[in-house]
Amino acid sequence: MEIKKLTYLIMTLDPVHVGTGGYRLARVDNAIVREPGTNLPKIPGTSLHGSIQSAAAMRYGDLKLAGQNKKGKPDENPIIYTFGAGEQGGFSSGVVSIHDARILLFPIASQDGPVWITTASILNDANFSSIINGANGKRVEAPSSIEKVILAGKLKGKNGAFAIGWLMLNVEKQDKKISYCAPDEPKNNWKDQVELEEALSRTVIVHESLFPELVNSNLEVRTSVAIEPETGAAADGALFTYEAIPRATFMTFDVVIDNYRNIDFPIQNSNGNKWSPRGPSEVVSGGLELLEYLGVGGMGTRGFGRIKIIGEPI
Repeated sequence: MEIKKLTYLIMTLDPVHVGTGGYRLARVDNAIVREPGTNLPKIPGTSLHGSIQSAAAMRYGDLKLAGQNKKGKPDENPIIYTFGAGEQGGFSSGVVSIHDARILLFPIASQDGPVWITTASILNDANFSSIINGANGKRVEAPSSIEKVILAGKLKGKNGAFAIGWLMLNVEKQDKKISYCAPDEPKNNWKDQVELEEALSRTVIVHESLFPELVNSNLEVRTSVAIEPETGAAADGALFTYEAIPRATFMTFDVVIDNYRNIDFPIQNSNGNKWSPRGPSEVVSGGLELLEYLGVGGMGTRGFGRIKIIGEPI
């Protein structure tokens, strides 16, 4: 039996909207899913699971494998083995658990152009460290108070202050570099990724208490209207607003694989498709790669949802 955990780093290429399922009392009509404790937006693992499964089935060449009632033998089909299948003769559970994607770096406007905000606890939990005088491995420090920030990389304050959105905060420290430095990782799969390096060079570390407020106040909010199919004009009284996680947001999520049968599938699949994943990890990565084109969540016809893998999973 083989059990392993993979941590993926993704970046949103478009705004991502995963709704709460109907209208709610909020600043917009259609709100997005949030963490109950922190009130931070997230992409639920269920949404990722369904999107990755559909994309993997499409890449494998059999769209019937995308639904809940797909039929077949797990030992003969990597998609069914990975995600499970239900049919009259019984039920086969999948071998992967896909967890929620949480914000690592969030883009926001500042006095020095676009920056990415985060907190020290988020960076430390994700095994990012401060680099001082070329030395790695020092834990990222948090600002001492809610009125202060720590600047990283290229960012410079002006007269000891730095403006983020509508806030003017005091600069406690600056000229630090942040990098991924897991001590037990033999291969640094997130190093030298252009998108991540650029974001880390323009990172602002804010106080834990301020981070949720800044994130929720800087989500992308759009207004749309339903169209009458008969006339092609806007429907009367059908104006609505909705929010989304903005593009260029970096997020991480875990995938736990319990490959209890240790199956290696044949190189050539039964459909003659060129893509033939050998096991669950290749199925997940292969499906996730297609989400750069297919997207995740709702509002896909309005240009929402695309995400991109950054580097290889840790």
